[in-house]
Amino acid sequence: MQVLVEAGEGLERRMKVELPFTQITIEVDKRLQQLARTAAFPGFRPGRAPMKVVRQRFIDRVQQDVIGELVQSSYHEALEQESLTPAEMPRIEPDIHFEDQRFAYTATFEIMPEFELASLADQSLKRPICELNDMDVDAVIERLRGQRKTWTPVERASQLGDQVLISFIGTLDGEPFEGGSGSDVTLELGSEQMIAGFEAGLIGAVNGEQRDLELTFPENYHAELAGKPVHFAVTVNAVMEPTLPILDEAFIQTFGIDDGDLARFRADVQANMERELKDRVKKLLKERVMDLLYAANSFALPSTLVKEEIADIAQNMSQKFDSQLVKTFPPELFEPQAKQRVALGFILGKIVSEHGLKVEANQIKARIEQMASTYDDPQAVLEYYYGKRERIKTVEAVLLEDAVVDWVMEQVQVEDEAFDFATLVNPEAA
Repeated sequence: MQVLVEAGEGLERRMKVELPFTQITIEVDKRLQQLARTAAFPGFRPGRAPMKVVRQRFIDRVQQDVIGELVQSSYHEALEQESLTPAEMPRIEPDIHFEDQRFAYTATFEIMPEFELASLADQSLKRPICELNDMDVDAVIERLRGQRKTWTPVERASQLGDQVLISFIGTLDGEPFEGGSGSDVTLELGSEQMIAGFEAGLIGAVNGEQRDLELTFPENYHAELAGKPVHFAVTVNAVMEPTLPILDEAFIQTFGIDDGDLARFRADVQANMERELKDRVKKLLKERVMDLLYAANSFALPSTLVKEEIADIAQNMSQKFDSQLVKTFPPELFEPQAKQRVALGFILGKIVSEHGLKVEANQIKARIEQMASTYDDPQAVLEYYYGKRERIKTVEAVLLEDAVVDWVMEQVQVEDEAFDFATLVNPEAA
């Protein structure tokens, strides 16, 4: 077997393989002889047909089978001979000529990147920290009251925090546009549900008043409307003010505190906040570690894997948002995130391998039990994870990422960064 490897663009390799033509003829003759022992043909007893007849009937199929198997086996042998690790299935271009007795092919594929892990000794990382206080708990309780507020109609001008019942017609260049109109729509002033200026333009309005709003769509709005001026004719049909529920036994009982005890309620709220805080600190720290690793290690990536990751990101977005809208997004929009994901897959794998990071079975068990404990039916969660090995593997992968985070924190210079609770639990603010 003769093998010649040519480097293409980036990680692409073109591996030309040539085999002795006799490998085809010998194997084909062998299989035809095996078929001849059992093949039945009209006018001949089974196994008695002349080889010429057997060859005429089966030669094409046998040749295809033999060629396919020889290409597959020789491809793997050539990879091992040349110490190549492909990142994808190859594109095979056959170069087979029976008249010239030539048996060759070219396999084109991208290889896995080879790189050395960058030293993190001179790198620094800010570790988020946060301590809960009574004011944080008070703020969350007020937010819970706000989530259960009721609305009472009032005969006064609207103000920030009120809810208005409106009907509106939006026009673009004097013409109505799809999705730009609504009837009896409730809108809380200050909720930022509408484009900038819409809610502010309704402050001070009274029942029955019509207001004309000259606004501009944001640059990052739907493509056909982005950055364009729009006119809204809005009629205010009602103004309603919020009324917060009293922090009494009845209110507390709605959160599962049967006796309505305020102290127990605060303790329960604080416990939930501490769990949320722990998860958010851990998530933010992991994000910062991953960003640091990605920035510190630069190497070429297989374009095929990046494209697959782009498709995966787009598919996940389609499940959460309007799939037709997502289809209009250019693939380049997802490319930075896709490249980081692919690169981190290689980086984390190398760290785990080179530094012998492991996850023990008892760690996996503890993590699954911890996750199950946060649900109303822990047993159902346990059965879900232990029902399939693949689900356990996802937990193992998360724990390995945690192990990488711990390892990185031992390599870098760490500086604590204090957050207040409200900022930390808001990803955009953090």
